Amino acid sequence: MAVIVQKYGGTSVGALDRIANVARRVAARKDQGNDMVVVVSAMAGETDRLINMAKEITPIPNEREMDVLVSTGEQVTIALLAITLQSMGYKAKSYCAWQLPLATDAAFGAARVTDIDTQKISEDLSNGAIVIIAGFQGVDENGDITTLGRGGSDTSAVAVAAGLKADLCEIFTDVDGVYSTDPNIVPEAKKISSIAYEEMLEMASLGAKVLYIRAVEFAMRHKVPLIVRSSFNDNEGTLVTEESSDMEKESVRAVTCSSKEAKITFSGIPDVPGTASQLFLALAESNVVVDMIIQNSSEEGKTDISFTVPSADLEKGLEICQGVREILGAEKLTGSKDMAKVSIIGLGMRSHTGVASRMFAALAREGINIEMISTSEIKISCVIKKKYAELAVRVLHDVFELEKPL
Repeated sequence: MAVIVQKYGGTSVGALDRIANVARRVAARKDQGNDMVVVVSAMAGETDRLINMAKEITPIPNEREMDVLVSTGEQVTIALLAITLQSMGYKAKSYCAWQLPLATDAAFGAARVTDIDTQKISEDLSNGAIVIIAGFQGVDENGDITTLGRGGSDTSAVAVAAGLKADLCEIFTDVDGVYSTDPNIVPEAKKISSIAYEEMLEMASLGAKVLYIRAVEFAMRHKVPLIVRSSFNDNEGTLVTEESSDMEKESVRAVTCSSKEAKITFSGIPDVPGTASQLFLALAESNVVVDMIIQNSSEEGKTDISFTVPSADLEKGLEICQGVREILGAEKLTGSKDMAKVSIIGLGMRSHTGVASRMFAALAREGINIEMISTSEIKISCVIKKKYAELAVRVLHDVFELEKPL
């Protein structure tokens, strides 16, 4: 008998007929002799509806009260799923995260899981019940309800699976696995049968929307085997697991693209110790996330520094940088919102040579100028103009022959 944790997202439970479909899937796995734990999101659109209601009252609602408000969406779903399963003749019991509890820190809206008490879950499983848990939410040490941020239900499911030492955590969504790139851009994109945690972590951080980065981090840390699959068909999904030798056969496994990038450049900034520290400390204190950073070589005691931020933070970043510019005495400050980041990812890049040159040559043949480059052992990212983003994805997917089966 295996312990299986399943997670269903908002589209999978978006209406009563879809909740009934989820119940049938869960019951089928239960009938195979498995202990079943189900983590669910709010019904599709519900969280946005609740947020919009609060913002009709005030543009900046209190963060604690917002977590109390938006966490109610998952409470509705767990009860409806439990009632559905009970109507089918199965034992089922639902829990809000605070009832377990699933403990978090006190960062309202973006809390991190610190611990989970699985005693109630284990007792219910031993009594033959299907346990249903509200995703996305937790409780801090003061007893306040917290939420884990968008995509938090994935993290909830992985945390529950880790706490139970589950045999498998299945993430059900509206796609049937992880693909070599976005099939909406490249229809020939190939579904990847298995992928290493490290590769998936890079993909999640670089624009792939199948799994959220914090869930992948948690799974990798606790070695929780994940399967990503669709709740609308029975197709085989993608296994996210520990690295194996087979995964290094291909130099590149996937191409990702993020079109929500912006670039800020300081020109003629004094090249003296502490300059970069002052600049990036000011951004960090204002919670502006900086990604790629490039500093040119110094000429006559001056240098240029460019870096990327999320496009939504460009105006905020420029305002902060304007204040820093006056302190540091930079000659010029510019910002551009029409940027994208295209990346190639693969464990095989550790042992295959010439990958970077093939990438750069492919982009050059299409007249795509590279403005910034960032690398790690298993990824290369290039910042380019946003208008070339989809072309770059198609070209790179083709040049590395990612449509071919293994």
